[in-house]
Amino acid sequence: MIRPNVMTATLTTLHETEVDIPCHRVQLTADIAIPSGARGVVVFAHGSGSGRLSPRNRLVAAELHRKGLATLLFDLLTPTEARAEAETAELRFNIPMLTERLAEVVRWARGYKPLASLGVGL
Repeated sequence: MIRPNVMTATLTTLHETEVDIPCHRVQLTADIAIPSGARGVVVFAHGSGSGRLSPRNRLVAAELHRKGLATLLFDLLTPTEARAEAETAELRFNIPMLTERLAEVVRWARGYKPLASLGVGL
C-alpha cells in the first residue's frame, strides 16, 4: 500500500511516499523521499534502539536529499516485534532474519519504478 508521507524536508521538489513492503510473512513500513534529479538512493535499515521516525535519522536523510540522493528509511522489525525485542533482546541477534529482510527491501527497491534506475547504497 502506498500513502502520502509527512517527512519534513526543505526541498519543494521532494516526492515523499510511505509504503508497506512485503517481506516474507510481515509487512515492513518504509518512508521514501526522492528529490527531483536524484542520483541514487540510500537505504536506512533501522534495528533496535533507533527507528525510521527518529529526528536524528530524518535530519541525516534531509541532508542527503539536499545532495541529490533519495532515501528509503525502514525498520527491520515490525512494531509488534520491536515491543517484544525491548523485553527479550532476542531478535537483534537473529542475523539471518535481519539480513534476509534487508536483502528483500533492497530487491523491492530495485523493482519499485521511481527508484529502479538509481544506484543503491546502504
